[in-house]
Amino acid sequence: MYKFLTIFIFTCTFYTLQGQDIPKPEGGTETKIVMEGKVYPAFVTAEGDTLILVDLGNVNITSMRSFGSDEDKKKYMRIKDYAVKVYPYAKEAIRIFRELEYASQHMSKREKKKKIAELEEQLTKEFEEPLTNLTKLQGKIMLKMIEKETGQPMYNLIKDLKGGFKAFYWNAFSKLYSYDLKEGYNKGQYPMLDAVLQDYDVSYQIENETSLKYVKLNRNKK
Repeated sequence: MYKFLTIFIFTCTFYTLQGQDIPKPEGGTETKIVMEGKVYPAFVTAEGDTLILVDLGNVNITSMRSFGSDEDKKKYMRIKDYAVKVYPYAKEAIRIFRELEYASQHMSKREKKKKIAELEEQLTKEFEEPLTNLTKLQGKIMLKMIEKETGQPMYNLIKDLKGGFKAFYWNAFSKLYSYDLKEGYNKGQYPMLDAVLQDYDVSYQIENETSLKYVKLNRNKK
């Protein structure tokens, strides 16, 4: 089971930060600060305090949910609990995909194929244990999170990265666990799942090469 679920983490192939202008106190100076490889605009007040100025991502605010029955409420809460559990893996999956997408602009097909093989081995070791313990429903929720963000069925993502044969194989194998990798995320198909997923943002933005964790670029090649 973990082999199949690991493919979710591995094969998931931006969102733009939006915010408002931050008012600056009087009597200070503007500057820039480097934190963890990222450059942020900052403001030093007259008293010597440093304020880092950043834009925040979109925040979803939803009203209290109402349910037609206690059974619907229990179903919603179960899906929500499962979403909390798989959210970190879906988030990391999207990061891996965005990194590979970014790095592919600077790699040949041969280099990309080699990097994919290395990542597959690395991620299998890293995610084998936690993914082994996921249930079929938890795995499906993670799958839908990934598909919702990428806008593509998992079948297409696997096909683009691993080829048509691998996509066919994994789709056939997934059906043993009641998955259809060609189905994709279709809003309205599972209303209860839609209600849960709208509260989870798994998007990831790469600002520059210092943001890369899994795919490092080799700039020393001749």
